[in-house]
Amino acid sequence: MSDPTTAGPVDRPRDAAPGQEPALAAKAPTLEEVARRAGVSRSVASRAMNNVRNVSEAKREAVARAARELGYVPNATARALATSKGGSVVLAVSNDDPALFGDPFFSQVLVGVAEALDRSELDLTLILASSERGQARLGRLLRSRRSDGVMLLALRGDDPLNRVVAATDLPVVIGGRPLAGEARWYVDVDNRNGARVAVDHLLASGRRRIATITGPLDLQASVARSEGFTDAMAVAGLPADRVGHADFSFEGGARAMARLLEAHPDIDGVFAASDNMAAGALRTLREAGRRVPDDVAVVGFDDLEIARHADPALTTISQPIRGLGQEMATMLVRLIAGESPTPIILPTRLVVRGSAPGAGDQA
Repeated sequence: MSDPTTAGPVDRPRDAAPGQEPALAAKAPTLEEVARRAGVSRSVASRAMNNVRNVSEAKREAVARAARELGYVPNATARALATSKGGSVVLAVSNDDPALFGDPFFSQVLVGVAEALDRSELDLTLILASSERGQARLGRLLRSRRSDGVMLLALRGDDPLNRVVAATDLPVVIGGRPLAGEARWYVDVDNRNGARVAVDHLLASGRRRIATITGPLDLQASVARSEGFTDAMAVAGLPADRVGHADFSFEGGARAMARLLEAHPDIDGVFAASDNMAAGALRTLREAGRRVPDDVAVVGFDDLEIARHADPALTTISQPIRGLGQEMATMLVRLIAGESPTPIILPTRLVVRGSAPGAGDQA
């Protein structure tokens, strides 16, 4: 390595005064700098510069103005790449259980998201972010602005993902309203009314000693379904004190049903806040010698495959699970394009089967 004290004289421009250091060449502005000044993600800036669709006119103008102010000149190679491919969005879930991919609810949501994105030029990145490492990965991805937006699914009460996305200015769509804080853009299901319809169905068939099995009460969906149960019982002038708690799983529902039978052996109706829990309750009732629906009628929530194959088949509240994913992705695409969509509440409907027939179908 040469010694700087013995190096030759520094070359200077011919018009530089003796002792005056040459001015450093100005660094060319980057697309990231253009995106920051325009207030958009890098991929939105790229698509705006290359006239790719899914960018609003307002954002195109903001990017063009920022490029002029910074003197940005697109690289020809980068232009070719950007023109051939759009950006991406993230679906983040606070769950890293391998069983998640076998969960019919999650798989249907994921299919719905993929179907909606298939109509756009956006790729999908899935991040399982229940661990600190997963949350840090999501944070780095959002800060890098390699994504145009993010979807969050099934947020719990104090979910750390809320804090991760709070630090970004990218559009965020939530599947299911969060229990804590406010969400500007979300797609949810009418959980409270669906539960109320389920209990009203049990009441109409003559059931009066009705119990409920709730899901985790740090999820908004669970809370809303529990409130729907309480609403219906209050209107009927009946106590809503036969309550068991579980985790949306088959085994959780079976255990909760066993505890309820021990505490309230006179139960004649059950509303379980998921089909998995309702199926578990059916097993416990059968093992306890209770006939369904003769002794105890059971209603679930979801209308999953397990509801159709239960014995007897489950009466349930059907929710548009795939539609939830489709609407989440569609809302995010609209936000990326500069539109201002409003929150969506999807309807539910009662599906009557053998576990709780209608009033005219009672044995």
